[in-house]
Amino acid sequence: MKKRKLVTALLTGVMAMTMFAGCAQDTEGSEQSTDASYQVVKILNNQQSLCLAPVHIAIINGYFDEEFEAIGQEYEIVDSNIDTVTEQITSGEINAGYGLTGSLMQPISNGLEIAFVTGLHRGCTKFYSRNGSGIETLEDLRGATIGVASLSDSAVIQLKRKLYSLGFEVNGPDADITFVAYAMTDLPAALDNGAVDAVGLHDPVAYSAENSYDFIKILDIGEDDVFSQEYCCQAYVSQELIANNPEGAAAYARAIQRAAAFVQALPEEAARLQVENEFMPSESEADIVRYGEILASLNYEPNVELGRETFIASFHDLQATGDLDASLDIDTFVANVYPDLEGVPNSVSYDPATETFTYSE
Repeated sequence: MKKRKLVTALLTGVMAMTMFAGCAQDTEGSEQSTDASYQVVKILNNQQSLCLAPVHIAIINGYFDEEFEAIGQEYEIVDSNIDTVTEQITSGEINAGYGLTGSLMQPISNGLEIAFVTGLHRGCTKFYSRNGSGIETLEDLRGATIGVASLSDSAVIQLKRKLYSLGFEVNGPDADITFVAYAMTDLPAALDNGAVDAVGLHDPVAYSAENSYDFIKILDIGEDDVFSQEYCCQAYVSQELIANNPEGAAAYARAIQRAAAFVQALPEEAARLQVENEFMPSESEADIVRYGEILASLNYEPNVELGRETFIASFHDLQATGDLDASLDIDTFVANVYPDLEGVPNSVSYDPATETFTYSE
């Protein structure tokens, strides 16, 4: 597989500690690799998913190789479906991945033992109505039927949170809205033919629908005052991995942060690398330009603290709507589900001019 060689900033505390740890293990006989509790980090990948650009770039640019070699460990890439996280984590098929915050909130509250390690990007979900339907604002959705990819999709969670703040009843027999599920790629047609009154779409389907149909965008989480400050997608690991191999969990987090920072700085280059390495389909240069525009429209600045704040805000809102048990304790959940991992910076940025990363605590 083609790799792009990059020069990284070596005068940072995080990387210095990482390299020191790796050297110490080599000197003392790779204590980590001989520990009975050591686990290979199994990283979820989904082919032809533009949103997973950081996973693809971490593979292509060798960030996973560098971070795991530095601590004397191995990793595996598991090509699978990002929609079956619960089964994959429970079975041990994967122990590290990348998913929609909203889609994971209820599984976590029901016992899915994963922990977020960093926020990755913002702004990938949009809601549309059909021009001429009489639905031009969110307030017009009272009594509407809304098409979504699944009833557990993050679009449902985000719209519930938003409409609840506007005074809507979003659950129960008196709910002011109704959600129905369609395949994601069928949702634009369902709205266009009047089967639903509005739809919640994720990019790149949202981008294509907006340019192909006479739709009105009634909510863009990348432009909303509240949601634009939150991470729609975050990286996670199993809690078992943190317990048995915190060094591996941290290595995964650092690699995915570096990859996200690269996408943020060079979205069209990231799209080109995805296509050239067959992670995304393309028939022409126009496809690469389109992918690059979508990536550029999202905010791929990785940040741990803002990712944690997203989790806390979602938790509080979903307790208010009744989607999460009101008796659940937020402090306990944050400690388990968004811990501080030693050796993981709060944020990372990338400078294309010098091909270096900057790490912030």
